[in-house]
Amino acid sequence: MRFFTTEGPVRAEDHYCLAPLRRWDLAEVLGLIEQKKYFLLHAPRQTGKTTCLLALMEYLNRENRYRALYVNIESAQAAREDVTLGMTAVVNSIANSARWRLQDADAEGLAREVLQQGMLTGLESYLTQWCARSSQPIVLLLDEVDALIGDTLISLLRQLRAGYVQRPQHFPHTVVLCGVRDLRDYRIHSSAQRAVITGGSAFNIKAKSLRLGDFDQTEVMTLLGEHSAETGQAFTAQALARVWELTQGQPWLVNALAYEACFDMPAGRDRARPIDIELIDQAKENLIQNRVTHLDQLADKLREERVRRVI
Repeated sequence: MRFFTTEGPVRAEDHYCLAPLRRWDLAEVLGLIEQKKYFLLHAPRQTGKTTCLLALMEYLNRENRYRALYVNIESAQAAREDVTLGMTAVVNSIANSARWRLQDADAEGLAREVLQQGMLTGLESYLTQWCARSSQPIVLLLDEVDALIGDTLISLLRQLRAGYVQRPQHFPHTVVLCGVRDLRDYRIHSSAQRAVITGGSAFNIKAKSLRLGDFDQTEVMTLLGEHSAETGQAFTAQALARVWELTQGQPWLVNALAYEACFDMPAGRDRARPIDIELIDQAKENLIQNRVTHLDQLADKLREERVRRVI
């Protein structure tokens, strides 16, 4: 049985979901790729960014015009501002993903060769050689970019900028950087330069920033309707209206509220009982009382001095 999910990418065989490529303007995205643009995708956590990137990778590879690769580079966060360690993690993440997502048997061997030569330009060197070996233009989808810190993030952005002029034969045809914030909002503290570097100045080859939006009301009804179609358990009209009122389509909230009402609460697990407004209201209270992850993080933000001054 499928269920509502609030953890990680959506898998259609396991989770109720909306078609991910319909969550954004696919024609615009494909147009940017056709024009060899480097661009950003940003949105709050658990909005569906990774799910959309994975779907885009599958779509592009199925079309067979490009070799598209999704890579999560969050592991480089542990390097903090150690550029060598951070770039080593990024290169290894790309090589590992290429091996198991694209069955590229040479990607890891190439990474070992490059890592032996030093890492100040290691990422640029790796991408240059990797793309040169590819029979198709490469579209690189880098997720969790803003998890990187300080000089490690600056190095990533500047190495991508340095190789930009070599695309598409000797550098990725397109790079999509994905994170929580728009790059123009990055203020990166560089210990090496003893200065604050803005994301826009470190990556001024960015063509556009796309924001993945929340669900609209129709999409919320469609998602909840998947549960009704699969289990026969209906949502009353009042319950549907209350879900929209409480969430305004924020994807994590919609899924968390629906999971609590339909799967966690004993009354909601009775599929003969419709999900009514009382169950939704109780589910809301449960989420608040249990201080579920995202609500707890929000409460913590409200205690920050810079936020308290505004309040």
